[in-house]
Amino acid sequence: MCRRCCGIALDMGSARTRAWVAGRGVVIDVPTVTFAGTDAVHPIQRGTIVDIPGCARMLRRLLGHRLPRLPRPMVIVTAPVLDGLAYRTRARAAVDVLRPHSVLTVPSARGIALSAGADMTRPLMVVDIGAHLTEVVLLSDGAVTDARRTALGTGDLGETTSPEQIAEAVASMLTAMLRQDRTSLTVDALQRGILLAGGGALRPEITYHLTGRLHTPLRVAPAPHTSAVRGAAQLLEAAHTHPSASGPFPSAAQPS
Repeated sequence: MCRRCCGIALDMGSARTRAWVAGRGVVIDVPTVTFAGTDAVHPIQRGTIVDIPGCARMLRRLLGHRLPRLPRPMVIVTAPVLDGLAYRTRARAAVDVLRPHSVLTVPSARGIALSAGADMTRPLMVVDIGAHLTEVVLLSDGAVTDARRTALGTGDLGETTSPEQIAEAVASMLTAMLRQDRTSLTVDALQRGILLAGGGALRPEITYHLTGRLHTPLRVAPAPHTSAVRGAAQLLEAAHTHPSASGPFPSAAQPS
């Protein structure tokens, strides 16, 4: 197997974990759960890895048998924008069970934009509504310029949380970004329209209230629930063709 055929893109959410394995061309989509004895354990909560060993067990069960022993894979992991160094450090510790030769992290919003084929030379607003976390991210030239988050998502819908509340939370975050922006980037992005992704983009009761609450065009990303991992897969393919990837494998994992 050539080195270009050995790589993994990962999007680990509170409710679902999605993986793309190079050479297979499909997205693996399973619940984010592992087991300690007979008890089910949820190693990721509200976008935070709370159980590194449990996350590692889940990844070994999900991907261990899908990879050759050699060569070691390159792994690209999507990360919530505002979790920063803590999430990246914990994700790399969990992914180490896959014996990677390198681990890269990418903001989920950037992965979403890539998979949607968005023009990132212009300001872009990404709204990612997951099961237990919603992020609003402003990208400029592909880099995160501003971001907000709320611990609400589709998994909270029920007696205590309504679609209107999620739409209102998104609107409040956008308003805060507008008020604090001393440039025209937020205005330019909103005039261009919002790119909506995550499982919430598949819920018509949420998109209905967002359309009514936000006075800006709303575009749903293709296959919005898997857009982050598919964008990471595009980065993985690009990384494999980079000249720096043509040398021999390092003897140990080298996060970068």
